[in-house]
Amino acid sequence: MDLDSFTTPVIDFVRDHQAWAAPIVAALAFGESLAILSLLIPATVMLLGIGALLGAAGIGLASAEFWTICGAGAFGAFLGDWVSYEFGRAVGERARGSWPLSRQPDLVARAEAYIARFGIWGVFLGRFFGPLRALVPLVAGMFEMSRWPFQAANLASAAVWSFAMLAPGAGLLAWLAG
Repeated sequence: MDLDSFTTPVIDFVRDHQAWAAPIVAALAFGESLAILSLLIPATVMLLGIGALLGAAGIGLASAEFWTICGAGAFGAFLGDWVSYEFGRAVGERARGSWPLSRQPDLVARAEAYIARFGIWGVFLGRFFGPLRALVPLVAGMFEMSRWPFQAANLASAAVWSFAMLAPGAGLLAWLAG
């Protein structure tokens, strides 16, 4: 299966049923942020496409509807990282031996080194770095990083990330140029 077989139906559905944009964006952001599952869901492409649909439909940055959809994306991303973090805390070191982490020990080691080096800032910035995005919360939970600092970084990064996924298509570039 190719990427289009996943993305095209979702984007077409949102185009035809705009009232579902917020729940779909929330679900995609959740899946994109959930450990392991994010490797299977091409949500970034779909979110960028949905942002473009918003712009084409006249739902721009000044629109309350844009901010509702953006908030839904932030909520989904926040929730996905929260679940991954709590799973990491509950399972601890046993997570290393489970599939698919057991097949990617180098990626887990990179995530561990990243968290050890950058701490809470690593949680915030980790959301913006490809495959590390879904592993950072899991590893932060495995390391038993304090919940409140983790959640503060999680919430802030989820809001910025959601905006970064949706805003370019919804008119950010035109607004900056204008």
